[in-house]
Amino acid sequence: MTLVPESFAPTHFRWHFADGVATLTLDRPERKNPLTFDSYAELRDTFRALVVTPEVRAVVIAGAGGNFCSGGDVHEIIGPLTKMAMPELLAFTRMTGDLVRAMRACPQPIVAAVGGVCAGAGAILAMAADIRLASPDARTAFLFTRVGLSGADMGACAILPRLIGHGRAADLLFSGRAMTADEGLAWGFFTRLVEADQLAEEAGKLARTIASGPAFAHAMTKRQLDVEWNVSIDTALEMEAQAQAICMVTGDFGRAYQAFAAKQTPEFKGD
Repeated sequence: MTLVPESFAPTHFRWHFADGVATLTLDRPERKNPLTFDSYAELRDTFRALVVTPEVRAVVIAGAGGNFCSGGDVHEIIGPLTKMAMPELLAFTRMTGDLVRAMRACPQPIVAAVGGVCAGAGAILAMAADIRLASPDARTAFLFTRVGLSGADMGACAILPRLIGHGRAADLLFSGRAMTADEGLAWGFFTRLVEADQLAEEAGKLARTIASGPAFAHAMTKRQLDVEWNVSIDTALEMEAQAQAICMVTGDFGRAYQAFAAKQTPEFKGD
């Protein structure tokens, strides 16, 4: 899939590109923005394409109509799943996991703007983002157990404990209850709370700030945040030494020094 940011026209969500920021808006507000088989796949393919789309320097993912995402569509996903054989089911669950892989693998930092309902796969999308802002009415539920499924869905048992701690993750994954916005803020799931009518603006502002920075270095930070989960501190120190040395030969680093020496604001170009 080749992605031209200025002309990209996805089928299953809205796309807006400006100032280096791509905004993906789930747009089925009458159903609280549920996902379908096709929208899962299109989101996965879009994040995969962002790996080779350097014009996009940051991403915002949001939902239309005051809600983020209600998860898999009951009629278009859940119903058909009850009639599938194991090979089809495994193909589906691997495909949904590939969406999280694609979000984590794309070099652009992802900001989730979470308002209202954020449930099931919607909670996973928020979890897989790099930074999460929320409105005070946000309710985030990993509700898989409520439909007879495991909380081990799309990486939740790996990523969620790293964000909020094992015990709190276990509480949410076993109970399926909704985490309030205040809990999410106190537990570190959300970076900050923003009034609902300002959420889109603040998420965009944060993404533009990120996009104005050194894209190559930001991509390195994102990658190291992921890969250093599973290594020793000693290994992490060596990995970061190598990563930083690579960043020190970029044009951004040299221009930043020259700008600071001249008491000017550096201009980052991502090279």
